[in-house]
Amino acid sequence: MCAHPDDESFGLGAALAALAGAGASVSVLSLTRGEASTLHADADLASVRRDELAAAGRALGASHVLLLDHPDGGLDGVPLSVLAADVLDAARAARPDLLVAFDAEGVTGHADHRRATAAAVASARLLRVPVLAWGVAAEVATRLNAELGTAFSGRPSRAYDLEVVVDRARQLDAIACHRSQSAGNTVLWRRLELQGDLEHFTWLA
Repeated sequence: MCAHPDDESFGLGAALAALAGAGASVSVLSLTRGEASTLHADADLASVRRDELAAAGRALGASHVLLLDHPDGGLDGVPLSVLAADVLDAARAARPDLLVAFDAEGVTGHADHRRATAAAVASARLLRVPVLAWGVAAEVATRLNAELGTAFSGRPSRAYDLEVVVDRARQLDAIACHRSQSAGNTVLWRRLELQGDLEHFTWLA
C-alpha cells in the first residue's frame, strides 16, 4: 500500500512484480489520487494519474487496484484511525498475508509516505499480518541528497533485514505507465541508477 499513484511502481515496483511473478495475488492500494504533484500540474492530474495507476497495476501483475481520494499532501490531517479503517476495508476483499509499504521514515521525506506506513502498521496489528517495508540504503540516500538536494532517508545496508537482487524489467514497464511523473524525473532515474539491481527491506510489524 502507498500514499500516491506511482509509489507502487517507483518504490515498491520490483517487490510487487517479484511477488506477482512468483504466483502471489497482489493488490495495490493508493490512499490519494496524487492531484497535488507539481509535475504536469496544468493537467487534470487526479484523472490522469488514476489511469496511469490502472495501467501500472497491470504491468506489475496486480490482480486488483484501489484508489482512494484522501487529500494529496494532507494525509497528516486525516485521523490515523480513518486511514487504518480504509486499509482494513480493502483487506477484507484482498485477504492479505503481507502488507508492503515504504519504510517508517517515508524514504523520500514526504510526510504522506510516513502517514501511509503508519496506517499500514496500525491495520496490520489488527489483521495479524506482517509489514514488509521498502527503503533505500543510507549510502544511496546520502548521494541523492548531496547531488540533487533531496531529503531521502535510509538505513545503512547492514541494518536492513533483507537485501534482494531484483529484476527491474516489469518495474520499468510500470514506471513507464506513469508518464506524467516519470518523464524527466531526474531523482527517480538517478536513484535507480545508484541502487542497481539491489533492493532493501525491513520488517515493521
